[in-house]
Amino acid sequence: MKSITNRSMVLAGAFLLLAGATAHAEPSSVVEVKVPFSFVVRGKTLPAGQYMVERDGSSVVLIRGERGTHAFTLAPITPAGGHDPAGQVPALSFKRDDETNQYRLSSIWDSGDEGWSLPGR
Repeated sequence: MKSITNRSMVLAGAFLLLAGATAHAEPSSVVEVKVPFSFVVRGKTLPAGQYMVERDGSSVVLIRGERGTHAFTLAPITPAGGHDPAGQVPALSFKRDDETNQYRLSSIWDSGDEGWSLPGR
């Protein structure tokens, strides 16, 4: 079983440059971010780069590479419990798998108390 430690969680405020965020009328949201490392979403490895993360009110999120980053994936999401680890700013959070040394996107936050979790692997 692969070990994922809470200590190795990488937050948007620490390792993710928030390039800009635009919240549309609920329930849609769009966040543009720069991720400085490769990361895994549903078993697919996405390269470091600029991304647009869009949720259109459904239970799916679109993650699309921007500005020369050629990557695209859809992922199911569920409401996240708790609070945005970065405070009130939009953020992505990652968990590092100690065995593979890869980061997995674990949640997406629009605000302090509105976020979505991505299921397991």
